[in-house]
Amino acid sequence: MDAVAFYIFAAVVLASAVGVVVSKNIVRTAVCLLGTLGGVACLYFLLDANLLAAIQLIVYAGGTLILIVFGVMLTSQSPWVGFKPTRGQAVVATIVALLLAVGIITLTTTADWRPSAEGPLAASPKVADVGNSLLTTYLAPFEVASVLLLVVMIGAAYLARTEK
Repeated sequence: MDAVAFYIFAAVVLASAVGVVVSKNIVRTAVCLLGTLGGVACLYFLLDANLLAAIQLIVYAGGTLILIVFGVMLTSQSPWVGFKPTRGQAVVATIVALLLAVGIITLTTTADWRPSAEGPLAASPKVADVGNSLLTTYLAPFEVASVLLLVVMIGAAYLARTEK
């Protein structure tokens, strides 16, 4: 049953990711991105990585996607405006995609996939431990990320203002 669910969610992620790349409508692209992020969260749930799945849903599907949608709505004249890349942009995007695909294929074929009993991922951390680490050890990067998101929102509002 887990294998069937994995293949279903993997197909959803793959189809949504292709929809993100192929769609020329920014609203449809955002909806496809939501499908991709939600499918990845479901894959995390299948792997019993509940904390990672919750973070995926809250931070990416909830926060980042909403920020993208608001940024598009604030800076665009119409949300239904299509994106038409130039030939140069398409060539550069294709080259970058091919380089990334070669890198991922190389990494997955040369990696040692044998499970290890010891190591940093041997014991899954508890949610309380992660929260404690975020507010003690990693407080500075956590705050820098929140300030960066605030600056991005202020920048989007500034770009969207009307000229007088």
